[in-house]
Amino acid sequence: MTTLDELEREVVACRRCPRLVAWREQVAREKRAAFAGETYWGRPIPGFGDPRARLLILGLAPAAHGANRTGRVFTGDRSGDFLFAALHRAGLASQARSEHVGDGLRLTGAWIAAAVRCAPPANRPTPAERDACLPWTLRELELLPRVRTVLCLGAFAWAAALRARAVGGLSSPRPLPRFGHASVWLPGDLAGPALVGSYHPSQQNTFTGKLTPAMLDAAIETALDLFPRE
Repeated sequence: MTTLDELEREVVACRRCPRLVAWREQVAREKRAAFAGETYWGRPIPGFGDPRARLLILGLAPAAHGANRTGRVFTGDRSGDFLFAALHRAGLASQARSEHVGDGLRLTGAWIAAAVRCAPPANRPTPAERDACLPWTLRELELLPRVRTVLCLGAFAWAAALRARAVGGLSSPRPLPRFGHASVWLPGDLAGPALVGSYHPSQQNTFTGKLTPAMLDAAIETALDLFPRE
């Protein structure tokens, strides 16, 4: 059976989507002035965290000058600062900030991945690019058998989690549950993890107050409380 390390190597080598390959590599060459002296990762971003995780946190896609630069999802950008601060408050992250891969951050009980593994132009992946990445998420879930809940950061991640059920051969709920902040879908008699929705911690959402620290804390707490903790 594939291990998480082996899966990571496969993800990093992926070149399935020509548009995403071209964009992630262009950004890595041209860089942002503030990071001109850094070597950008410029490849797909694997998930990371605790192999014994009970919570999978699913984001949208790597930020062009965040994870596409650092090589770790939500690392090195303001969205990540907001998320990791919340995970630290919840006891899931060893520190409240993550600036680079070697900064000592460790997750306990959680795994973080993106629905699309490459930075997309204008932060807008297509449905076809989402579907091309779904097998990576499905294989991660196979290798993370303790996961009971997926916290979906934004409507795109929510739709990707539901789409993954169909692609992975699981029954899809009918009608499809609608995304909203603090929305919850329980599998009931269907197999697979529960879903909890949260607005994405993008600057647009956090600067305008659409998503506050208290709101994200509550969504994380909801996700953790759906099943008994060990």
